[in-house]
Amino acid sequence: MDMNFNAGRKYLPGLLVIFTVIILSSCTRTLGYGMLLWASDDPPIPSGTVLPVYIKSNIDQVWVAGIPEEYRVQGNKIDKFEIPLAKLELIGSKKKALQRAEEFAPYALSYAETLQDGLPIRESPDNNARRVYRLKLGEIIKILNPVSGVAAVGTNGDPLPGGWYKVLTEDGSVGYCFSYRLRIFDHEGGSLTAEVSVEQAADDPDLDRLLARTWSAESYGTMLNNRRLDLDDLRHNWGFDPGQETGIAQIRTKDVEKSFTYTAIRSTGTRSWRFEGSVLQMELRSDTTLAVQFTDATGMPKTLLFVALPTSVDDLIAQEIARREQLFGKIFDQGPVYSSRNYGTITFTEDGNFTWTGNDLLIPQVIPAAALGSGSVDMRLFVAPALSDRYGGAFTLRFNGINGTGAEVNFLYYLDNQGFRLEYVPPASMDGTLVSRRASSPLVLYFYKTEIQPSVPVDVYGDVPGDQFD
Repeated sequence: MDMNFNAGRKYLPGLLVIFTVIILSSCTRTLGYGMLLWASDDPPIPSGTVLPVYIKSNIDQVWVAGIPEEYRVQGNKIDKFEIPLAKLELIGSKKKALQRAEEFAPYALSYAETLQDGLPIRESPDNNARRVYRLKLGEIIKILNPVSGVAAVGTNGDPLPGGWYKVLTEDGSVGYCFSYRLRIFDHEGGSLTAEVSVEQAADDPDLDRLLARTWSAESYGTMLNNRRLDLDDLRHNWGFDPGQETGIAQIRTKDVEKSFTYTAIRSTGTRSWRFEGSVLQMELRSDTTLAVQFTDATGMPKTLLFVALPTSVDDLIAQEIARREQLFGKIFDQGPVYSSRNYGTITFTEDGNFTWTGNDLLIPQVIPAAALGSGSVDMRLFVAPALSDRYGGAFTLRFNGINGTGAEVNFLYYLDNQGFRLEYVPPASMDGTLVSRRASSPLVLYFYKTEIQPSVPVDVYGDVPGDQFD
């Protein structure tokens, strides 16, 4: 035992020497060279400076880098300092680091202060991209470089001044921010001071979720629940935009179009907020229903409701277009030419158009005299539940007209093996795009597929006597 202990003591000085050499060499041998992305406070070194890098500590989340001679404090022997991992880009050789610094030079000193509380940093340069960070009013970020992206637009639909930048936050988040609500300035090193007083707002998960959703007009939710989508309305994309990128909240509905400039969104209670600097307020009434309140031009309070749809408006439009194409496809595939002894011949084309010849008996009571014998088919109509078991659907024939004056005529229809039945729908039977009832004296027309000849007499209405719908 004593011999082994003495043997260990014999080698101990040598081990200490080796350990000391390893420690010293780790502080003198570099990992490579890096470029400072965010200016250092102490010592005051500007961003864009190339530095030798000695150590990377994943535990402390820092680099240990050398202080260039020109930035050392006179008489101070300290020649290394720590930098948070996110604030330095390790590049490799000194030559490559200098090349990278040259590329970075145009924006090396550029920083920005946010003038908009809640301004988002996004995953990509697009207002619809996922948000990765929400800035506080007066928060400072580092401009890394300008990028191309989807332009942000104002209330009039014109692109807003400014552009997209790739940015870095002080805590290391990286993403893209639109510059409309940023004050961009140069900083050469030392302490960064915001001109706007930064108020540390408490975390607000409800507001975060609200701002991350798209809020559409309440009527869109009603359309979806009733399964009656109006493409004309949907294509307007009516809704409410809190305007995180711009500091301009926008309301766009069929009856109201207003914008509100604000500086911050502040909580006023449980799931309710005000837009500071404006008369706008909002309240989350459920996870999918948002009430927006404001004062109108007469000084009266007004409340509008908006909904978060389970899918995007673009997806709803695509689904509705597909539904209409499928319905028209059945009519086209079974024909596409249908004839009646009394009411002429209707020919449908694959691109959704039609020609109708020999329809003189329907002019002018059903088809206006100015209408030409051709036009387009619009499968926009819906049938009330009380009628849906008797009709396959309804459509609008949009007739071309003389000197640009066209005409729209609505019909219910039902397909069978021999052809299809049309029933004229007068305006009084319509409720928007819904055929809510039959006419008091229905005008029914029957058209055969051209290869089928009627085996029974056809009555004065072009109908087959004894049909179940009479």
